[in-house]
Amino acid sequence: MARGPVDLNGAGLGDMDPEAFRKYGYQLIDWIAEYLAHPERYPVLAHVQPGEIRAKLPEAPPEGPEPMEAILHDLDRVIVPGITHWNHPAFFGYFGISGSGPGILGELLCAAFNVNAMLWKTSPSATELEEVVLDWLRQMLGLPLSFTGVINDTASISSLCAIAAAREVVPGLKARQEGLPGRPDVPRLRLYTSEQAHSSIEKGAIVLGVGQEGVRKIRTDVAFRMDPEALEAAIAQDLKAGWRPFCVVATVGTTSTTSIDPVPEIADLCHRYNLWLHVDAAYGGAAAVLPEMRHVLDGCERADSLVMNPHKWLFTPIDLSAFYCRHPEVLKRAFSLVPDYLRTAEGEAVTNYMDYGVQLGHRFRALKLWMIFRYFGWDGIAARIREHLRMAQTFMAWVDADPDSERLAPVPFSVVCFRARPRDLADRLTSAGTQEAQEVERYLNLLNEALLEAVNQTGEAFLSSTRLHGRVTLRLAIGNIRTTKAHVARAWELLRSHGARLDRERRPPTLR
Repeated sequence: MARGPVDLNGAGLGDMDPEAFRKYGYQLIDWIAEYLAHPERYPVLAHVQPGEIRAKLPEAPPEGPEPMEAILHDLDRVIVPGITHWNHPAFFGYFGISGSGPGILGELLCAAFNVNAMLWKTSPSATELEEVVLDWLRQMLGLPLSFTGVINDTASISSLCAIAAAREVVPGLKARQEGLPGRPDVPRLRLYTSEQAHSSIEKGAIVLGVGQEGVRKIRTDVAFRMDPEALEAAIAQDLKAGWRPFCVVATVGTTSTTSIDPVPEIADLCHRYNLWLHVDAAYGGAAAVLPEMRHVLDGCERADSLVMNPHKWLFTPIDLSAFYCRHPEVLKRAFSLVPDYLRTAEGEAVTNYMDYGVQLGHRFRALKLWMIFRYFGWDGIAARIREHLRMAQTFMAWVDADPDSERLAPVPFSVVCFRARPRDLADRLTSAGTQEAQEVERYLNLLNEALLEAVNQTGEAFLSSTRLHGRVTLRLAIGNIRTTKAHVARAWELLRSHGARLDRERRPPTLR
């Protein structure tokens, strides 16, 4: 239905008036500053039910302009109550990420410039700043000069690009030109990764035609690290059975336990069998900015590609994934497709980031990372990560000293995996018959599920969980730039008090 001209905000057919933008911009910056300064005002976990936020929003779009005051009012009234606050210092779930002040300001500038750095020509500063910032990060991580970087959104896309590059170098495959389905001349491809690897590796294999059956998950040792002997046995077995091994994905900082695969030994096997080695260091790689933690990337200098996510532990607002490759020409060969309307006079003399991945569009993500590096400096970033490591060791010591708790994995970084396990049940797990031990384990799983829910519902802290050898395992991940020992101590207090209460209320009579 045609509507007459309505202009509540005085914008006419143009944009928001500059004075109005200034007014509300100042107002929003003040709001954000208060939000970051007083996070305790908000529950970490959103206390809403499914559909509750949607029910407060109109079913149809507004017919005419609405005043910014009304929009900001609804931000507070409708949107904020449904936010799970990843930027809260007591957010200990998954990998505890945070967006720092300079990173948030960099994101604001990125939106203001609104450039698409698909070609060097479409924004020279965006392209060349990305080259410089990624080289700075390469130096901070101790990676060799041969690594060339590109910024993606997430490690899922970075790892997909790595697998695509690995597929590209398989002799005679010609997957780019001829595809994979229906070709009797092509053996089944096999990719190897740890049973603890991130699900994005399997997703990448699905997207690229390798398929889930083409992914072989290698067993891990008692510290949840890939077993190189099992890897070599699998490769030999697959070669004998007619598979075509082509890629191994090792992990530095697995998602559940943050374990570190033995990359040097895996690199030896990749060299022996001519396999592409990709390292997923999305979380753990950040620790290498500390001189005393540089060892976590041992062997990675021999990898063909590596991903590290500054939005996990370098205080960068999501999203920003740094993908490095020692063979950029292979990556380009896998993805470059240049129609006439994207050809420029600069040609091969410049970097055109559209050539190194799936997406044509390329955000100016480097700007926020540049501002973070400039504002905190290498030493300042290292000091903050060092403090996170120290707090994790403190929490680990509390768990180890508590007779009613049990740590379930090593702590190489800033994530602690543990569970509540009342002291009187510990002996029954080791000395009881199999049936009783199984009953105890079932109860401990139920207890820890309830404990996680109880702590998260307080709104004072948020943790996540995983399963290790069938055991429900709580994860406390420290990574927020504003987290202090007081936040960690309060989480421990909540865990102990709710754990004791739930055990009194829920333990079955057969285990009393």
